[in-house]
Amino acid sequence: MKTAKRVKRVPNVNQKKKRIIRIFIIILAVIILGIIGFIANDYIIVGKNEKTNLVINNNNVTDYLKNEILIQDDEIYVSKDDLANFFDKYIYEDTENNQIVTTYEDKIAAIGFDENQMTVNGSNTSTYAHAIKENDQIYLPLTELKDVYGIEIENIEDSKVVTVDSISREQKKAIANANMAVKSSTNFISRTLDRVEKGDYVIVVSEEGKYTKIRTENGKIGYVKSNKLANVVVTRQNIDEEKQIDGKVNLVWDYYSQVASAPNRDGTTIDGINVVSPAFFHLNSNGELEENVGESGQAYINWAHNNGYKVWAMVQNAGSGMMNITSSIMNSYNNRQELIESIVDYCVKYGLDGINIDFENMKKEDIDLFSRFIIELEPRLKEIGAVLSVDVTAPDGADTWSLCFDRLVLGDVADYLIFMAYDQYGASSDKAGTTAGYNWVELNLQKFLQTYEVESDKLILDVPLYARLWIEDGNGNLEDQEAIPMNQINQTIPSDVQKNWDDELKQYYVEYVQNGSTYKMWIEDNESLQAKLSLISKYNLGGVASWEMGMENNDTFAIISQNLN
Repeated sequence: MKTAKRVKRVPNVNQKKKRIIRIFIIILAVIILGIIGFIANDYIIVGKNEKTNLVINNNNVTDYLKNEILIQDDEIYVSKDDLANFFDKYIYEDTENNQIVTTYEDKIAAIGFDENQMTVNGSNTSTYAHAIKENDQIYLPLTELKDVYGIEIENIEDSKVVTVDSISREQKKAIANANMAVKSSTNFISRTLDRVEKGDYVIVVSEEGKYTKIRTENGKIGYVKSNKLANVVVTRQNIDEEKQIDGKVNLVWDYYSQVASAPNRDGTTIDGINVVSPAFFHLNSNGELEENVGESGQAYINWAHNNGYKVWAMVQNAGSGMMNITSSIMNSYNNRQELIESIVDYCVKYGLDGINIDFENMKKEDIDLFSRFIIELEPRLKEIGAVLSVDVTAPDGADTWSLCFDRLVLGDVADYLIFMAYDQYGASSDKAGTTAGYNWVELNLQKFLQTYEVESDKLILDVPLYARLWIEDGNGNLEDQEAIPMNQINQTIPSDVQKNWDDELKQYYVEYVQNGSTYKMWIEDNESLQAKLSLISKYNLGGVASWEMGMENNDTFAIISQNLN
Protein backbone atom coordinates (compact mmCIF):
# COMPACT_ATOMS: atom_id res chain seq x y z
CA MET A 1 0.00 0.00 0.00
CA LYS A 2 1.43 3.29 -1.07
CA THR A 3 1.52 6.26 1.44
CA ALA A 4 0.32 9.66 0.18
CA LYS A 5 3.02 12.26 0.13
CA ARG A 6 2.50 15.50 2.00
CA VAL A 7 2.70 18.57 -0.18
CA LYS A 8 4.37 21.59 1.41
CA ARG A 9 2.36 24.71 0.66
CA VAL A 10 4.32 27.76 -0.38
CA PRO A 11 2.73 31.10 0.67
CA ASN A 12 1.37 33.09 -2.17
CA VAL A 13 3.47 36.23 -2.41
CA ASN A 14 0.60 38.24 -3.78
CA GLN A 15 -1.69 37.30 -0.89
CA LYS A 16 0.98 38.30 1.59
CA LYS A 17 1.37 41.64 -0.09
CA LYS A 18 -2.40 42.17 -0.07
CA ARG A 19 -2.57 41.41 3.64
CA ILE A 20 0.17 43.96 4.40
CA ILE A 21 -1.57 46.54 2.25
CA ARG A 22 -4.88 45.96 4.07
CA ILE A 23 -3.20 46.38 7.46
CA PHE A 24 -1.47 49.52 6.25
CA ILE A 25 -4.77 50.93 4.95
CA ILE A 26 -6.48 50.23 8.29
CA ILE A 27 -3.68 51.90 10.24
CA LEU A 28 -3.71 54.85 7.88
CA ALA A 29 -7.49 55.14 8.22
CA VAL A 30 -7.24 55.10 11.99
CA ILE A 31 -4.58 57.79 11.86
CA ILE A 32 -6.60 59.92 9.46
CA LEU A 33 -9.77 59.47 11.53
CA GLY A 34 -7.79 60.33 14.65
CA ILE A 35 -6.46 63.49 13.02
CA ILE A 36 -9.92 64.40 11.77
CA GLY A 37 -11.36 63.67 15.23
CA PHE A 38 -8.65 65.68 16.94
CA ILE A 39 -9.24 68.64 14.63
CA ALA A 40 -13.00 68.27 14.86
CA ASN A 41 -12.73 68.12 18.64
CA ASP A 42 -11.73 71.76 18.59
CA TYR A 43 -14.74 72.74 16.51
CA ILE A 44 -17.59 70.42 17.43
CA ILE A 45 -19.22 71.61 20.61
CA VAL A 46 -20.30 68.64 22.73
CA GLY A 47 -23.02 68.66 25.35
CA LYS A 48 -25.43 71.39 24.29
CA ASN A 49 -27.91 72.11 27.06
CA GLU A 50 -31.30 70.47 26.76
CA LYS A 51 -32.63 72.23 29.86
CA THR A 52 -31.81 75.53 31.49
CA ASN A 53 -28.53 75.41 33.40
CA LEU A 54 -27.88 77.52 36.50
CA VAL A 55 -24.40 78.93 37.05
CA ILE A 56 -23.84 80.60 40.44
CA ASN A 57 -20.55 82.42 41.01
CA ASN A 58 -18.88 80.48 38.20
CA ASN A 59 -20.09 77.08 39.40
CA ASN A 60 -22.57 75.10 37.35
CA VAL A 61 -24.98 73.90 40.04
CA THR A 62 -27.57 72.40 37.69
CA ASP A 63 -26.92 68.84 38.84
CA TYR A 64 -27.62 69.94 42.42
CA LEU A 65 -30.98 71.53 41.68
CA LYS A 66 -33.93 69.87 43.39
CA ASN A 67 -36.33 71.38 40.85
CA GLU A 68 -35.91 72.74 37.33
CA ILE A 69 -35.61 76.45 36.63
CA LEU A 70 -38.83 78.04 35.35
CA ILE A 71 -38.82 80.95 32.93
CA GLN A 72 -42.17 82.64 32.40
CA ASP A 73 -42.75 86.08 30.83
CA ASP A 74 -39.02 86.91 31.14
CA GLU A 75 -39.12 86.11 34.87
CA ILE A 76 -36.71 83.50 36.19
CA TYR A 77 -38.25 81.36 38.93
CA VAL A 78 -36.22 79.22 41.32
CA SER A 79 -37.83 76.84 43.79
CA LYS A 80 -37.91 77.67 47.48
CA ASP A 81 -35.95 74.49 48.20
CA ASP A 82 -33.16 75.52 45.83
CA LEU A 83 -33.04 79.05 47.22
CA ALA A 84 -32.62 77.45 50.64
CA ASN A 85 -29.74 75.43 49.26
CA PHE A 86 -27.87 78.24 47.54
CA PHE A 87 -28.86 81.52 49.22
CA ASP A 88 -30.96 81.39 52.38
CA LYS A 89 -31.08 78.17 54.39
CA TYR A 90 -33.51 79.89 56.75
CA ILE A 91 -36.07 80.83 54.07
CA TYR A 92 -39.49 80.63 55.70
CA GLU A 93 -43.12 80.20 54.73
CA ASP A 94 -45.20 82.61 56.81
CA THR A 95 -48.65 81.02 56.77
CA GLU A 96 -50.04 83.83 58.91
CA ASN A 97 -49.70 86.25 55.98
CA ASN A 98 -49.45 83.74 53.10
CA GLN A 99 -45.98 84.86 52.09
CA ILE A 100 -42.38 83.71 51.86
CA VAL A 101 -39.80 85.44 54.04
CA THR A 102 -36.15 85.36 53.05
CA THR A 103 -33.09 86.95 54.61
CA TYR A 104 -29.63 87.56 53.23
CA GLU A 105 -26.83 89.74 54.63
CA ASP A 106 -28.50 93.10 55.41
CA LYS A 107 -31.90 92.42 53.82
CA ILE A 108 -35.12 90.73 54.89
CA ALA A 109 -37.82 90.40 52.23
CA ALA A 110 -41.38 89.12 52.31
CA ILE A 111 -43.11 88.28 49.03
CA GLY A 112 -46.65 86.95 48.71
CA PHE A 113 -48.55 84.76 46.24
CA ASP A 114 -51.27 87.15 45.12
CA GLU A 115 -49.95 90.66 44.57
CA ASN A 116 -46.93 92.03 42.72
CA GLN A 117 -45.54 93.55 45.87
CA MET A 118 -42.66 92.86 48.20
CA THR A 119 -41.61 94.20 51.59
CA VAL A 120 -37.88 94.78 52.00
CA ASN A 121 -36.54 95.90 55.39
CA GLY A 122 -39.94 97.19 56.39
CA SER A 123 -40.61 99.16 53.17
CA ASN A 124 -43.10 98.13 50.47
CA THR A 125 -41.99 97.99 46.86
CA SER A 126 -43.76 97.07 43.61
CA THR A 127 -42.60 94.05 41.61
CA TYR A 128 -43.33 92.50 38.22
CA ALA A 129 -44.00 89.06 39.67
CA HIS A 130 -44.88 87.23 42.85
CA ALA A 131 -44.36 83.80 44.38
CA ILE A 132 -46.12 80.93 42.61
CA LYS A 133 -46.89 77.26 43.21
CA GLU A 134 -46.08 74.80 40.43
CA ASN A 135 -46.27 71.01 40.72
CA ASP A 136 -46.67 71.23 44.50
CA GLN A 137 -43.51 73.32 44.71
CA ILE A 138 -43.11 76.95 45.77
CA TYR A 139 -41.20 79.12 43.31
CA LEU A 140 -39.91 82.65 43.80
CA PRO A 141 -38.98 85.13 41.06
CA LEU A 142 -35.20 85.32 41.37
CA THR A 143 -35.10 88.46 39.24
CA GLU A 144 -37.16 90.29 41.86
CA LEU A 145 -34.79 89.18 44.62
CA LYS A 146 -31.54 90.32 43.03
CA ASP A 147 -31.22 93.34 45.31
CA VAL A 148 -32.06 91.22 48.35
CA TYR A 149 -29.44 88.59 47.58
CA GLY A 150 -26.99 91.14 46.15
CA ILE A 151 -26.65 89.42 42.77
CA GLU A 152 -26.50 90.10 39.04
CA ILE A 153 -28.57 87.80 36.81
CA GLU A 154 -28.29 87.10 33.07
CA ASN A 155 -30.51 84.77 31.07
CA ILE A 156 -28.52 83.56 28.04
CA GLU A 157 -31.30 82.09 25.93
CA ASP A 158 -29.14 80.77 23.05
CA SER A 159 -27.13 78.48 25.33
CA LYS A 160 -29.91 77.91 27.89
CA VAL A 161 -27.82 79.22 30.77
CA VAL A 162 -28.78 81.52 33.65
CA THR A 163 -25.77 83.10 35.34
CA VAL A 164 -25.89 84.53 38.84
CA ASP A 165 -23.00 86.57 40.27
CA SER A 166 -22.67 88.01 43.78
CA ILE A 167 -21.76 91.67 43.50
CA SER A 168 -19.74 91.46 46.73
CA ARG A 169 -17.28 88.94 45.23
CA GLU A 170 -14.20 89.67 43.16
CA GLN A 171 -14.50 89.28 39.40
CA LYS A 172 -11.72 89.19 36.82
CA LYS A 173 -12.04 89.57 33.07
CA ALA A 174 -9.65 89.01 30.17
CA ILE A 175 -9.59 89.36 26.37
CA ALA A 176 -9.00 86.41 24.03
CA ASN A 177 -6.00 87.15 21.80
CA ALA A 178 -6.82 84.26 19.44
CA ASN A 179 -9.66 82.03 18.32
CA MET A 180 -9.78 79.05 20.66
CA ALA A 181 -11.77 76.10 21.91
CA VAL A 182 -12.91 75.98 25.52
CA LYS A 183 -12.20 72.51 26.89
CA SER A 184 -13.86 70.46 29.61
CA SER A 185 -10.50 69.69 31.23
CA THR A 186 -6.77 70.27 30.85
CA ASN A 187 -6.24 66.77 29.40
CA PHE A 188 -4.58 66.46 25.99
CA ILE A 189 -7.86 65.37 24.41
CA SER A 190 -11.07 66.63 26.02
CA ARG A 191 -14.52 67.77 24.98
CA THR A 192 -15.04 71.21 23.47
CA LEU A 193 -17.70 73.04 25.47
CA ASP A 194 -17.65 76.35 23.61
CA ARG A 195 -15.59 78.48 21.26
CA VAL A 196 -14.20 81.93 21.88
CA GLU A 197 -13.31 84.33 19.10
CA LYS A 198 -10.37 86.69 19.16
CA GLY A 199 -11.36 89.90 20.96
CA ASP A 200 -14.10 88.27 23.08
CA TYR A 201 -14.26 89.04 26.78
CA VAL A 202 -14.22 86.12 29.19
CA ILE A 203 -14.54 85.89 32.97
CA VAL A 204 -11.47 84.46 34.65
CA VAL A 205 -12.45 81.84 37.23
CA SER A 206 -9.01 80.59 38.27
CA GLU A 207 -5.47 80.32 36.93
CA GLU A 208 -4.00 76.81 36.98
CA GLY A 209 -0.48 76.82 35.59
CA LYS A 210 -0.47 76.78 31.79
CA TYR A 211 -4.27 76.75 31.77
CA THR A 212 -6.92 79.21 32.91
CA LYS A 213 -10.45 78.27 33.87
CA ILE A 214 -12.88 80.74 32.29
CA ARG A 215 -16.54 81.47 31.79
CA THR A 216 -17.57 82.43 28.28
CA GLU A 217 -20.19 84.91 27.18
CA ASN A 218 -22.46 81.88 26.66
CA GLY A 219 -22.11 80.98 30.34
CA LYS A 220 -20.01 77.88 29.63
CA ILE A 221 -17.20 77.07 32.06
CA GLY A 222 -14.02 75.39 30.83
CA TYR A 223 -10.29 75.63 30.22
CA VAL A 224 -8.09 77.50 27.76
CA LYS A 225 -4.36 77.97 27.50
CA SER A 226 -3.28 80.94 29.60
CA ASN A 227 -1.10 82.39 26.84
CA LYS A 228 -4.22 82.91 24.71
CA LEU A 229 -5.59 85.48 27.18
CA ALA A 230 -4.49 89.08 27.56
CA ASN A 231 -5.25 92.08 29.76
CA VAL A 232 -6.46 90.22 32.85
CA VAL A 233 -8.01 92.90 35.05
CA VAL A 234 -10.06 92.94 38.26
CA THR A 235 -13.42 94.45 37.33
CA ARG A 236 -14.97 94.06 40.79
CA GLN A 237 -13.32 93.89 44.21
CA ASN A 238 -14.24 91.66 47.13
CA ILE A 239 -16.35 93.48 49.70
CA ASP A 240 -15.30 92.16 53.09
CA GLU A 241 -17.33 92.86 56.21
CA GLU A 242 -15.38 94.79 58.82
CA LYS A 243 -15.78 93.87 62.46
CA GLN A 244 -16.82 96.62 64.82
CA ILE A 245 -14.41 95.39 67.50
CA ASP A 246 -10.76 94.93 66.54
CA GLY A 247 -9.58 91.92 68.55
CA LYS A 248 -11.29 90.39 71.57
CA VAL A 249 -14.56 91.73 72.92
CA ASN A 250 -14.38 92.89 76.56
CA LEU A 251 -17.96 93.64 77.60
CA VAL A 252 -19.48 94.55 80.93
CA TRP A 253 -23.17 94.78 81.70
CA ASP A 254 -24.23 97.98 83.43
CA TYR A 255 -27.48 96.78 84.91
CA TYR A 256 -30.06 98.90 86.72
CA SER A 257 -33.76 98.36 87.31
CA GLN A 258 -36.49 99.27 84.87
CA VAL A 259 -37.61 102.17 87.09
CA ALA A 260 -34.11 103.57 87.73
CA SER A 261 -32.02 106.00 85.71
CA ALA A 262 -28.79 105.17 83.95
CA PRO A 263 -25.77 105.59 86.26
CA ASN A 264 -23.60 108.66 86.01
CA ARG A 265 -20.16 107.46 84.87
CA ASP A 266 -18.69 110.88 84.07
CA GLY A 267 -15.02 111.14 85.03
CA THR A 268 -14.53 107.36 85.21
CA THR A 269 -12.91 104.84 82.89
CA ILE A 270 -12.92 101.05 82.90
CA ASP A 271 -9.58 99.36 82.29
CA GLY A 272 -9.56 97.33 79.07
CA ILE A 273 -13.31 97.46 78.45
CA ASN A 274 -14.39 98.10 74.85
CA VAL A 275 -18.15 97.42 75.12
CA VAL A 276 -20.74 98.45 77.71
CA SER A 277 -24.26 97.03 77.81
CA PRO A 278 -26.65 99.26 79.78
CA ALA A 279 -30.19 98.10 80.70
CA PHE A 280 -31.96 100.45 78.28
CA PHE A 281 -34.88 98.36 76.97
CA HIS A 282 -37.42 95.82 78.21
CA LEU A 283 -40.72 94.31 77.16
CA ASN A 284 -43.68 95.57 79.13
CA SER A 285 -46.88 93.73 80.08
CA ASN A 286 -48.47 94.75 76.75
CA GLY A 287 -45.65 93.15 74.77
CA GLU A 288 -44.30 96.54 73.71
CA LEU A 289 -40.66 97.58 73.84
CA GLU A 290 -40.24 100.17 76.57
CA GLU A 291 -37.16 102.37 76.87
CA ASN A 292 -35.33 103.46 79.98
CA VAL A 293 -32.89 105.90 78.42
CA GLY A 294 -33.89 109.51 79.04
CA GLU A 295 -31.37 112.31 79.65
CA SER A 296 -29.27 110.17 81.98
CA GLY A 297 -29.09 107.42 79.36
CA GLN A 298 -28.09 109.88 76.65
CA ALA A 299 -25.36 111.21 78.97
CA TYR A 300 -24.25 107.59 79.52
CA ILE A 301 -23.99 107.01 75.76
CA ASN A 302 -21.95 110.19 75.35
CA TRP A 303 -19.63 109.14 78.19
CA ALA A 304 -19.12 105.70 76.61
CA HIS A 305 -18.40 107.05 73.13
CA ASN A 306 -16.08 109.73 74.47
CA ASN A 307 -14.02 106.96 76.10
CA GLY A 308 -14.00 104.77 72.99
CA TYR A 309 -16.52 102.22 74.29
CA LYS A 310 -19.20 100.72 72.05
CA VAL A 311 -22.73 100.68 73.43
CA TRP A 312 -24.60 97.41 72.92
CA ALA A 313 -27.84 98.16 74.75
CA MET A 314 -29.56 95.29 76.51
CA VAL A 315 -33.10 94.24 75.50
CA GLN A 316 -34.76 92.15 78.22
CA ASN A 317 -37.95 90.17 78.69
CA ALA A 318 -37.41 90.01 82.45
CA GLY A 319 -40.23 90.09 84.98
CA SER A 320 -43.01 87.86 86.23
CA GLY A 321 -45.59 86.78 83.70
CA MET A 322 -43.36 87.58 80.72
CA MET A 323 -43.16 84.01 79.42
CA ASN A 324 -46.61 84.11 77.78
CA ILE A 325 -46.08 87.65 76.52
CA THR A 326 -42.76 86.67 74.96
CA SER A 327 -44.42 83.62 73.43
CA SER A 328 -47.19 85.69 71.84
CA ILE A 329 -44.57 87.87 70.17
CA MET A 330 -42.47 84.96 68.94
CA ASN A 331 -45.51 83.15 67.50
CA SER A 332 -46.49 85.97 65.14
CA TYR A 333 -44.47 87.29 62.20
CA ASN A 334 -46.27 90.62 62.51
CA ASN A 335 -45.51 90.88 66.23
CA ARG A 336 -41.87 90.01 65.66
CA GLN A 337 -41.58 92.67 62.99
CA GLU A 338 -43.18 95.26 65.25
CA LEU A 339 -40.61 94.52 67.96
CA ILE A 340 -37.78 94.57 65.42
CA GLU A 341 -38.92 97.94 64.06
CA SER A 342 -38.89 99.35 67.60
CA ILE A 343 -35.36 98.05 68.21
CA VAL A 344 -34.08 99.51 64.94
CA ASP A 345 -35.77 102.86 65.58
CA TYR A 346 -34.18 103.13 69.03
CA CYS A 347 -30.75 102.21 67.64
CA VAL A 348 -31.01 105.03 65.13
CA LYS A 349 -32.51 107.49 67.62
CA TYR A 350 -29.75 107.06 70.19
CA GLY A 351 -26.83 106.19 67.91
CA LEU A 352 -26.34 102.77 69.47
CA ASP A 353 -23.54 100.50 68.27
CA GLY A 354 -25.36 97.25 68.92
CA ILE A 355 -28.03 95.30 70.74
CA ASN A 356 -27.73 92.56 73.35
CA ILE A 357 -30.77 90.27 73.40
CA ASP A 358 -31.25 88.88 76.92
CA PHE A 359 -34.42 86.78 76.68
CA GLU A 360 -34.78 84.18 79.40
CA ASN A 361 -37.50 81.89 80.74
CA MET A 362 -39.08 81.12 77.40
CA LYS A 363 -41.23 78.19 76.33
CA LYS A 364 -39.35 75.20 75.00
CA GLU A 365 -41.86 74.83 72.16
CA ASP A 366 -40.96 78.35 70.95
CA ILE A 367 -37.33 77.39 70.33
CA ASP A 368 -37.59 77.72 66.52
CA LEU A 369 -39.63 80.91 66.73
CA PHE A 370 -37.05 82.64 68.93
CA SER A 371 -34.50 81.64 66.29
CA ARG A 372 -36.78 83.21 63.66
CA PHE A 373 -36.80 86.43 65.67
CA ILE A 374 -32.99 86.52 65.66
CA ILE A 375 -32.85 85.56 61.95
CA GLU A 376 -35.19 88.44 61.10
CA LEU A 377 -33.49 90.95 63.42
CA GLU A 378 -29.91 90.37 62.23
CA PRO A 379 -30.22 91.89 58.70
CA ARG A 380 -32.06 94.95 60.01
CA LEU A 381 -29.25 95.68 62.46
CA LYS A 382 -26.58 94.92 59.87
CA GLU A 383 -28.18 97.46 57.55
CA ILE A 384 -27.48 100.24 60.08
CA GLY A 385 -24.08 98.87 61.13
CA ALA A 386 -25.20 97.63 64.56
CA VAL A 387 -23.92 94.44 66.19
CA LEU A 388 -26.27 91.68 67.40
CA SER A 389 -25.27 89.64 70.45
CA VAL A 390 -27.49 87.01 72.03
CA ASP A 391 -27.22 85.67 75.60
CA VAL A 392 -27.70 81.94 76.11
CA THR A 393 -27.36 79.54 79.02
CA ALA A 394 -25.47 76.26 79.34
CA PRO A 395 -26.79 73.63 76.89
CA ASP A 396 -28.12 71.19 79.49
CA GLY A 397 -30.81 72.32 81.89
CA ALA A 398 -34.47 73.10 82.37
CA ASP A 399 -36.93 73.46 79.49
CA THR A 400 -37.55 77.18 80.02
CA TRP A 401 -33.97 78.03 80.99
CA SER A 402 -31.80 75.99 78.68
CA LEU A 403 -33.75 73.91 76.15
CA CYS A 404 -35.49 77.01 74.70
CA PHE A 405 -32.34 78.00 72.74
CA ASP A 406 -31.25 76.54 69.41
CA ARG A 407 -27.56 77.30 69.85
CA LEU A 408 -26.67 75.92 66.41
CA VAL A 409 -28.88 78.48 64.64
CA LEU A 410 -28.26 81.37 67.04
CA GLY A 411 -24.50 80.89 66.82
CA ASP A 412 -24.69 80.84 63.05
CA VAL A 413 -26.87 83.94 62.68
CA ALA A 414 -25.88 86.37 65.45
CA ASP A 415 -22.63 88.32 65.38
CA TYR A 416 -21.82 87.03 68.86
CA LEU A 417 -23.22 84.33 71.12
CA ILE A 418 -22.63 85.07 74.80
CA PHE A 419 -22.46 82.01 77.05
CA MET A 420 -23.73 83.02 80.50
CA ALA A 421 -21.39 80.69 82.39
CA TYR A 422 -23.46 80.78 85.58
CA ASP A 423 -25.30 79.59 87.65
CA GLN A 424 -24.06 76.03 87.87
CA TYR A 425 -25.95 76.03 91.14
CA GLY A 426 -28.35 78.96 91.27
CA ALA A 427 -31.13 80.50 93.29
CA SER A 428 -33.56 77.71 92.40
CA SER A 429 -31.14 74.92 93.32
CA ASP A 430 -32.13 72.53 96.11
CA LYS A 431 -28.54 72.03 97.21
CA ALA A 432 -25.42 74.10 97.69
CA GLY A 433 -22.78 74.30 94.97
CA THR A 434 -20.44 76.49 92.99
CA THR A 435 -21.64 79.35 90.81
CA ALA A 436 -19.22 78.52 88.00
CA GLY A 437 -16.68 75.74 88.43
CA TYR A 438 -13.81 75.72 85.93
CA ASN A 439 -14.48 72.13 84.80
CA TRP A 440 -18.21 72.85 84.24
CA VAL A 441 -17.42 76.00 82.26
CA GLU A 442 -14.89 74.22 80.04
CA LEU A 443 -17.18 71.25 79.43
CA ASN A 444 -19.96 73.54 78.24
CA LEU A 445 -17.61 75.57 76.07
CA GLN A 446 -16.66 72.34 74.32
CA LYS A 447 -20.35 71.62 73.70
CA PHE A 448 -20.82 75.05 72.11
CA LEU A 449 -17.80 74.58 69.87
CA GLN A 450 -18.14 70.90 68.98
CA THR A 451 -21.77 69.85 69.35
CA TYR A 452 -23.34 73.14 68.27
CA GLU A 453 -20.52 74.14 65.88
CA VAL A 454 -20.38 77.75 67.05
CA GLU A 455 -17.38 79.52 65.52
CA SER A 456 -14.90 80.15 68.31
CA ASP A 457 -14.39 83.82 67.46
CA LYS A 458 -18.16 84.40 67.73
CA LEU A 459 -18.41 82.85 71.20
CA ILE A 460 -18.01 85.15 74.22
CA LEU A 461 -17.45 83.72 77.70
CA ASP A 462 -19.55 85.51 80.33
CA VAL A 463 -18.06 85.26 83.83
CA PRO A 464 -19.79 86.03 87.16
CA LEU A 465 -18.43 88.75 89.44
CA TYR A 466 -20.25 87.20 92.40
CA ALA A 467 -20.55 84.02 94.43
CA ARG A 468 -23.36 82.50 96.47
CA LEU A 469 -23.42 82.07 100.23
CA TRP A 470 -25.37 78.94 101.11
CA ILE A 471 -26.97 78.31 104.49
CA GLU A 472 -27.88 74.81 105.66
CA ASP A 473 -29.59 73.72 108.89
CA GLY A 474 -28.14 71.19 111.31
CA ASN A 475 -29.47 68.32 109.21
CA GLY A 476 -27.86 69.54 105.99
CA ASN A 477 -31.09 70.87 104.49
CA LEU A 478 -30.81 74.05 102.48
CA GLU A 479 -32.29 77.01 104.35
CA ASP A 480 -31.33 79.98 102.22
CA GLN A 481 -28.83 81.40 99.77
CA GLU A 482 -27.64 84.86 98.78
CA ALA A 483 -25.61 86.24 95.88
CA ILE A 484 -22.55 88.07 97.24
CA PRO A 485 -20.69 90.55 94.98
CA MET A 486 -17.00 89.81 94.54
CA ASN A 487 -16.06 93.04 96.31
CA GLN A 488 -18.02 92.04 99.43
CA ILE A 489 -16.91 88.42 99.81
CA ASN A 490 -14.00 89.11 102.18
CA GLN A 491 -16.26 91.19 104.43
CA THR A 492 -18.89 88.44 104.42
CA ILE A 493 -16.63 85.55 105.41
CA PRO A 494 -15.28 85.56 108.99
CA SER A 495 -11.57 86.38 108.99
CA ASP A 496 -10.56 83.22 110.84
CA VAL A 497 -12.18 80.83 108.33
CA GLN A 498 -9.79 78.54 106.45
CA LYS A 499 -9.94 78.74 102.64
CA ASN A 500 -9.35 75.45 100.82
CA TRP A 501 -8.35 75.35 97.15
CA ASP A 502 -10.30 72.99 94.86
CA ASP A 503 -8.05 72.32 91.88
CA GLU A 504 -10.87 70.79 89.83
CA LEU A 505 -13.13 73.81 90.24
CA LYS A 506 -10.16 76.23 90.29
CA GLN A 507 -11.54 78.18 93.25
CA TYR A 508 -11.41 78.39 97.02
CA TYR A 509 -14.08 76.78 99.20
CA VAL A 510 -15.05 77.82 102.73
CA GLU A 511 -17.36 76.25 105.26
CA TYR A 512 -18.15 77.46 108.77
CA VAL A 513 -20.85 77.22 111.43
CA GLN A 514 -22.73 80.12 113.00
CA ASN A 515 -25.74 79.95 115.30
CA GLY A 516 -26.27 76.28 114.51
CA SER A 517 -26.32 76.77 110.74
CA THR A 518 -23.63 75.74 108.25
CA TYR A 519 -22.43 78.37 105.79
CA LYS A 520 -20.78 77.37 102.51
CA MET A 521 -19.24 79.38 99.69
CA TRP A 522 -17.30 78.61 96.53
CA ILE A 523 -15.39 81.87 96.16
CA GLU A 524 -15.07 83.93 93.00
CA ASP A 525 -11.86 85.96 93.21
CA ASN A 526 -8.85 86.91 91.10
CA GLU A 527 -7.53 83.33 90.99
CA SER A 528 -10.82 81.71 89.97
CA LEU A 529 -11.35 84.50 87.43
CA GLN A 530 -7.93 84.05 85.84
CA ALA A 531 -8.49 80.30 85.54
CA LYS A 532 -11.72 80.83 83.59
CA LEU A 533 -10.17 83.59 81.50
CA SER A 534 -7.43 81.17 80.40
CA LEU A 535 -10.12 79.29 78.46
CA ILE A 536 -10.51 82.27 76.12
CA SER A 537 -7.02 81.84 74.70
CA LYS A 538 -7.15 78.04 74.95
CA TYR A 539 -10.20 77.91 72.67
CA ASN A 540 -9.56 81.18 70.79
CA LEU A 541 -12.89 82.64 71.89
CA GLY A 542 -14.25 85.98 70.74
CA GLY A 543 -13.84 87.61 74.13
CA VAL A 544 -15.25 87.98 77.61
CA ALA A 545 -18.32 89.47 79.24
CA SER A 546 -18.84 90.07 82.95
CA TRP A 547 -21.94 90.34 85.11
CA GLU A 548 -22.18 92.95 86.41
CA MET A 549 -20.66 96.41 86.78
CA GLY A 550 -20.28 97.39 90.44
CA MET A 551 -19.59 93.88 91.74
CA GLU A 552 -15.93 93.86 90.78
CA ASN A 553 -12.81 94.35 92.89
CA ASN A 554 -10.59 97.34 92.22
CA ASP A 555 -8.24 95.30 90.03
CA THR A 556 -10.79 93.01 88.36
CA PHE A 557 -10.99 94.76 85.00
CA ALA A 558 -7.21 95.19 84.90
CA ILE A 559 -6.85 91.41 85.39
CA ILE A 560 -9.41 90.72 82.65
CA SER A 561 -7.60 93.07 80.28
CA GLN A 562 -4.19 91.53 81.00
CA ASN A 563 -5.49 88.02 80.38
CA LEU A 564 -7.14 89.01 77.09
CA ASN A 565 -3.94 90.62 75.86
